[in-house]
Amino acid sequence: MSTPAVQTTSLRKKFGDKVAVRNLSLEVPRGSIFGFLGPNGAGKSTSIKMLLGLVKPTSGEAMVLGAPAGNVEARRKIGFLPEDFRFYSWLTATELLSVHGRLSGVSVKALRDRVPALIELVGLTPHREKRLGSFSKGMLQRIGLAQALIHEPELVFLDEPTSGLDPMGRRLVRDIIRTQRERGATVFLNSHLLSEIEVTCDEVAFIREGEVIATRHLRGNRGGETQVLVRGRHLTLPMLADLPGCTAPPILDSDQATLTISSHDLLPEILRRLVSSGAEISEFTPQRMSLEELFINLMGEDRGL
Repeated sequence: MSTPAVQTTSLRKKFGDKVAVRNLSLEVPRGSIFGFLGPNGAGKSTSIKMLLGLVKPTSGEAMVLGAPAGNVEARRKIGFLPEDFRFYSWLTATELLSVHGRLSGVSVKALRDRVPALIELVGLTPHREKRLGSFSKGMLQRIGLAQALIHEPELVFLDEPTSGLDPMGRRLVRDIIRTQRERGATVFLNSHLLSEIEVTCDEVAFIREGEVIATRHLRGNRGGETQVLVRGRHLTLPMLADLPGCTAPPILDSDQATLTISSHDLLPEILRRLVSSGAEISEFTPQRMSLEELFINLMGEDRGL
């Protein structure tokens, strides 16, 4: 479908005098894995609640699956795993998925096959008849993911889906998320584990104080931010500041400069401009910034996840 899975325009939410989300505008393509990143208090949780229809925005617009956020028919097509979930501890894994499946409108007949298949998918088949009260945090995280997928939603919101998981568990969840994309679903992912986001997502948005300050494509070579180490004679700050695509002030220390540019594609033009400006270049080494480096660069050293 041509409409985005999620689209917001100037979305704003105030609680009394406090502005939780200031001016959120973003677009999430269908069939993608979209990462939502920002420091604590950036407005991520409130934004997700507005998209789910759990919190009413103060102003602005949010469209989810082509309908206004909170639309009942659209919500039927959404799966959600919150960060702080609470399941009935006396239910077994099988019972939990059966209950959530019925609440989501899945027929009893369909659940006979779907419940054991999902339990197998999240690696809990040996524990399918155990009560949730005996589950570890990691096991609860996995069964929580299964309940978010029980009705085969078109859009899945996952809030910290790998918290409490060991490396094998994180890899399992990563593979499941990719499987959802392969079947055409959209995954909206919020996580503090930037290394997981980096290897999982197609695109990320960085949010600060309730506003998107940058977006980045992580697949292929589209717009990835790059750092470049430049060594040579006759380098000057005015020369470096005049280069195209710089997303941060250049750093110059004697005959060594560090540049941060918006795209790897700008490298040939930058090198040409340096040489034509009189610089004698002895080293020109690009290095793709990790997501963690990019986060710190955008948010500042004093901001935490």
